[in-house]
Amino acid sequence: MKYCFSCKKELEIRERPTRNDVCPFCGADLKVCKNCRFYDEGAYNSCREPRAERVVEKNRANFCDYFEFRDSQGDIKTDAAEEARKRLDELFGKK
Repeated sequence: MKYCFSCKKELEIRERPTRNDVCPFCGADLKVCKNCRFYDEGAYNSCREPRAERVVEKNRANFCDYFEFRDSQGDIKTDAAEEARKRLDELFGKK
């Protein structure tokens, strides 16, 4: 399911949004960092895609070629230490 970062309403999107697409409920731009699966406030430039160019306004439409609509509701915030611990546990078979 895809959700608008602004109004949090579910969207029926089947294709990647263009720079001109807006939310039918609140009018917010859809091709924005805050709707992208790579958006992470804890990452460098708030993006987990290392090849992406810096985008200053995370809630405005942009030209990023790496944009992929995320499949979750709410803000994505990851704890780097917890994520690393989880990966190590998976690697070494701990549960």
